[in-house]
Amino acid sequence: MNRPSLMQTLKLTVAASLLTLSTWASALELLPFSTAQLSALQQQGKPVAVHFHADWCSTCVNQAKSLETLKADPQLQGMTVLVANYDQEKDLRKSMKVRSQSVMVVFKGAQEVARVNGQTRANDIKAAFIRAL
Repeated sequence: MNRPSLMQTLKLTVAASLLTLSTWASALELLPFSTAQLSALQQQGKPVAVHFHADWCSTCVNQAKSLETLKADPQLQGMTVLVANYDQEKDLRKSMKVRSQSVMVVFKGAQEVARVNGQTRANDIKAAFIRAL
């Protein structure tokens, strides 16, 4: 009977660990906004949030940092955040009645279930996302 070498065992262990980490890392997905993507996710009844982000906005930058930390949260499996450019998406802002940057509009399918207005704490953002799951 052939036993795997120490190197083969180590490679298998590392591969399994990376697979597990990649699953966790994709719990929350961050994507650039597109109308087609939002429509598709809503039609499928998926949880989705639109984050109105501006690079010049310090609150938005802090929200982005919190979103990065939430990407690995297994409780947010299946949640997608579409990052919309606040300065460019004027029609979208109007249709969602968003009057300032640093707003996240959270949907369960096509139904709005929460809004995050200027909140930067990861746990508060997560609480809003959980309402869509």
